[in-house]
Amino acid sequence: MRIAWITGVLGLAGVADAATGEPEHVGFFGAAADSLTGDVYAEPSRWRPLTLGTLFTEGWDQAWASPPNGSGGAPRQGWIGAQDGVFYRLWIATYAFANDFNDHGNRHNGGFTLYAPLSRRLELRYDFGIVSNKPLDSNDYHTAADDLTLTPRVILSESEDVTQSFSVGFRAPIGDSENGQGIAAITPAYEIWANPWRGLVLRGGVNMFVPYGNDSFDESGARNQFIGNAAAGYYFTPHDATPFGDLVLYVGTTVDHLTDDRGPNTTSFAVTPGFRSHLGCNWYLLGGVGVPVTHPKGFDVEPTVGLMKVF
Repeated sequence: MRIAWITGVLGLAGVADAATGEPEHVGFFGAAADSLTGDVYAEPSRWRPLTLGTLFTEGWDQAWASPPNGSGGAPRQGWIGAQDGVFYRLWIATYAFANDFNDHGNRHNGGFTLYAPLSRRLELRYDFGIVSNKPLDSNDYHTAADDLTLTPRVILSESEDVTQSFSVGFRAPIGDSENGQGIAAITPAYEIWANPWRGLVLRGGVNMFVPYGNDSFDESGARNQFIGNAAAGYYFTPHDATPFGDLVLYVGTTVDHLTDDRGPNTTSFAVTPGFRSHLGCNWYLLGGVGVPVTHPKGFDVEPTVGLMKVF
């Protein structure tokens, strides 16, 4: 298993499989239709590894199939407060409560995220929601839409035990600056998922949050940020042990460093312990509690709960 994990990180695994079951080439639109509407879970044998060396030549016109568990038995799943790394076909609704947000009341945030695979290499992620908090110059809560983010994601390489991906998030400033929204930004990110041993999953990534436009700087105070994330968790139960199927307990960590010259180059650190459980019929319950460790703190604690449907 250790050899498989190392070759997966290097994007070398799976070369020999290309001749034993190459997925059908159906064109870009055919691949998108099959990936979004086909039964991508019925035949795990349809999945094939992808290598970094074939990034520009393989997978773009072939339908996505859900990858198998890692050789240790851990499924490829998403966690609150952790980077993705892998592709999914699902939607998730979340609610987050930030206590003592900016030392001025609380913040309520309802979010909706959709993962839509278009091929073995390409996926689109959509994020939008509603946020409510007290602006700094008011004691009344202000409720408005979140900014909308569209994120194309690309698989760099994928073996049984390791997936690497790259994405660029495009944030549209449709929200209100009174809620800390209204920010135009791009966010390039590298992410990795790995199952090195039994039910243990390691995942993480690095990205840059880059706002642009005068409104983003002047009204919201948005700044360039380097963000690093690492998480580790262990799966304790099989998928069918509902309502505690695929039960994973994990801890995520996030470091955030301001990199521009428009203010102090502070670094913040937060920890997010969390869980995920299969309730049955491809419904999942997720939870996590964000706890900032360094000062200044934007909030005291932020519990988040999510209800997810795989389709």
